[in-house]
Amino acid sequence: MTIVRNNNVLGGEPRINGTRIGVRHVAARVIDGGQSPAHVADQFNLPISGVYEALSYYYGHIEEMYNLERENEAAFDRVRELSLKPKEPV
Repeated sequence: MTIVRNNNVLGGEPRINGTRIGVRHVAARVIDGGQSPAHVADQFNLPISGVYEALSYYYGHIEEMYNLERENEAAFDRVRELSLKPKEPV
């Protein structure tokens, strides 16, 4: 398995080739969620080598991953702000 990017899939974020499973998805489960790589591989129906490849990419491109996370959080904040505004009186 390899890590690829395509602007038409996951907004261009790095993902495992042939899947819609992003590097950040794997990292979130293993690093943030404390799940074992074997468990994540089983849950995503991946060979364990794919999980380790995603983690290797994550750590090899840590600044890029942090930037993607910040961009993603900012986008959610903008959507949240727009969706929580009260309607203007008529």
